[in-house]
Amino acid sequence: MKKKYLFLLVLLIIFKNTVWSQKKVLVTKSTTENITIDGKFNEKAWINADVATDFVMFEPDNGKPISADKKTEIKIIYDNNAVYIAASMYDNEPTKIQREITNRDVFGVSDHFSVFINGFNDGQQDFRFFVSAAGVQMDCLATEDFEDFSWDAIWDSKVVLTDFGWTVEMKIPYAALRFSNQEKQTWGINFMREIKRDVQKYTWNLVDTKIGAVIPQAGILEGISNIDTPTRLFLIPYSSIYNQRNDIGSETTFKAGLDLKYGINDSFTLDAILVPDFGQTKFDNAILILEPFEQQFQENRPFFTEGTDLFTKGNLFYSRRIGLAPTTEVNLNKDEEITNYPNSVDLINAVKVSGRTQKGLGVGFLNAVTEKTFATIRDTITNSQRKEVIEPLTNYNVLVFDQRFNQNSSVTFINTNTTRNGGFRDANVSGLLFDLSTKANSYNLYGDFKYSTINDVQDYNGYKTAINFAKTSGKYRYLFSGKYISENYDINDLGIIFYTNYHGFLANGSYRIVNPTKVFNTFKVEQEFNAEIQNTFGKLQEAWYKTVLKGTTLNNDYFEFAFVANPLVTYDFYEPREYNRYVFIPKRVSSYFGIEMNRNHPFTFDLTISGAKFDEEGRYNYGFYASPKYRFNDKLSLAYAIDYLNKKNDRGWVDTTTDGIIFAERNREYIQHDFTGKYAINEKMTINLTARYYWSYAKNHEFLTLQDDGKLALNTLYNENKNRNFNSWNFDLSYTWWFAPGSQLSFLYRNFALDRTDAVEKNFSTNFKNVLNNNLTTNLSVSIRYFIDYNTIKNSF
Repeated sequence: MKKKYLFLLVLLIIFKNTVWSQKKVLVTKSTTENITIDGKFNEKAWINADVATDFVMFEPDNGKPISADKKTEIKIIYDNNAVYIAASMYDNEPTKIQREITNRDVFGVSDHFSVFINGFNDGQQDFRFFVSAAGVQMDCLATEDFEDFSWDAIWDSKVVLTDFGWTVEMKIPYAALRFSNQEKQTWGINFMREIKRDVQKYTWNLVDTKIGAVIPQAGILEGISNIDTPTRLFLIPYSSIYNQRNDIGSETTFKAGLDLKYGINDSFTLDAILVPDFGQTKFDNAILILEPFEQQFQENRPFFTEGTDLFTKGNLFYSRRIGLAPTTEVNLNKDEEITNYPNSVDLINAVKVSGRTQKGLGVGFLNAVTEKTFATIRDTITNSQRKEVIEPLTNYNVLVFDQRFNQNSSVTFINTNTTRNGGFRDANVSGLLFDLSTKANSYNLYGDFKYSTINDVQDYNGYKTAINFAKTSGKYRYLFSGKYISENYDINDLGIIFYTNYHGFLANGSYRIVNPTKVFNTFKVEQEFNAEIQNTFGKLQEAWYKTVLKGTTLNNDYFEFAFVANPLVTYDFYEPREYNRYVFIPKRVSSYFGIEMNRNHPFTFDLTISGAKFDEEGRYNYGFYASPKYRFNDKLSLAYAIDYLNKKNDRGWVDTTTDGIIFAERNREYIQHDFTGKYAINEKMTINLTARYYWSYAKNHEFLTLQDDGKLALNTLYNENKNRNFNSWNFDLSYTWWFAPGSQLSFLYRNFALDRTDAVEKNFSTNFKNVLNNNLTTNLSVSIRYFIDYNTIKNSF
């Protein structure tokens, strides 16, 4: 009897796994009928379309079938211009459907419907389109590594609230997708529905969370055939006017230009900026830099964020290098001073081509040219002026070949090249990457080899290599990683890297629950060990052990705790600012604990508390981050955040003299206030407020001289004022109206200021007053961009 039950149980498990592993198939039909995107599905073409239904939960209770009162039904039809999607989401409590109105690409507190489309059905990349119950659109390019929401496609959608729930109708033009040129198309496809009040997500084809890869677990869309896609040529003319005022005076600037997008074929696209204008991009968060490295800025320019997934392979491309600060210092003669030194270099034009062939070969090419830039120098005796080149005419290139195979594996070659006109520094970097996964996505082997060549006053070459092996499925997962970076490896002309000349090893193990328990909806524990050894001296530059716990409660509140121990003495080879010198870093421990309240509540609160203790008398850090947010209704929300860090008896470089390298023991603090507000007039029109005030200081109370063994000895002779007091203020108030697909009208009021001094001021009101009274610059701008489809113009004539 027991054997009989055991046999039946085995059959049940086999059947269950077989059913779940099978891909669902949806067959679409063509139509010549004009489809109106109104969310009502009145056209005859919808009547006989096949239905995708029987959704299952993606998270938190993976694999659980959707309840009958939340039934979800999807239909797809197509013509020569686009695919059309009709989604009906049933809800037994339609009045409780969450529908906060947000900016585009901001999810907010809303129910959502989305479709994930892979035109090559290669399990590698999705084009994802989301619509909230409030009618707001979100879209992204997705790989297993990240979702790129900076990519914006042109597509249409309409949401209708009904007595049974809500509906979505979508029109996704072929121009927004990439697919092969085969006569009969087979696409990977999946649909997702999010029920926000229950914090639940459901998919049409089961996505097993025990498997690390999501994209290969999509269903299949068949039936698209013999489509005659239209020419993909889009023109985006723009015009902007800026009025800037400061202590010097005011200036009004008018700009006009054109962006161009051209579909070379159904797989490849050319993007070009003929006359760039980035005047309304998000401001940079300036901070006090005392460390030996530059500040890394976030990219906010659309051309360099949209559809750049190919160019980010291998982390060799840091797009802010293009148009960032000049790279050359001015050579001053006696009695000369600099009267004008531009803090950025203007972009003349930029072009990128990207796409993927039918056989899975991705090709990307990006080229940008920046203009010759001068500093102005004045002779203080004769009052004569001269100009000196601080950045020559420069050409930047990125070339990528990425071959995908076996659905979830790839080999990539990438090359970046920086060529400066004249006798200035040139650079060339190449990388070979591989990413190999088993067919079941259970194990992953990946790594790289990169080689850099610098042509400067003194030429030099360097390389970096790494190999990683990971178990990527199941409750228990692990990662082993090793890398080696040579002394002269340098990618900083078009990439960014801080640490070189070391080798290291990392091991990581984790356990997670894949279905809710009586205590947690989600839970994960991670253990990690990392060691890095400097190549020249064989000394540890990093050695730590880390434990991380993270999860969500049954009330969907998120928590995270980490403990990090650095049990060995390490050495910093960069802080001394001199080749082959290093400074001793004592043993230390650090920790943080953070909580985030359930985002469904009108009032939410985030809090993170952190601290660190060094094995040095009186040296420790502590800080916190707190952010309350209140959602008054579906249109209006306000949020505030405060970020604070205090470093007691911190030690760092302050000067290099003929007597040695001078360090200081100092107290450091920084505090940043962020205030944001949003008022959505409707899903196409929003008013946004962003304000940021940052203050930081470093007050030195003891000077020390760096010894040859890395220790610091008291220096009673050095008495220079190396204190720092830094204030930064930014304020943006904007109005944005998406008046047509891809077309935008925006108004921006902006003011900003910086205040730097060596006199430490600890009074908040005095600091705030000083920064506002110190060269406050005000900028008022109006910009309009209009999206023109060549086919619309052609059909009009």
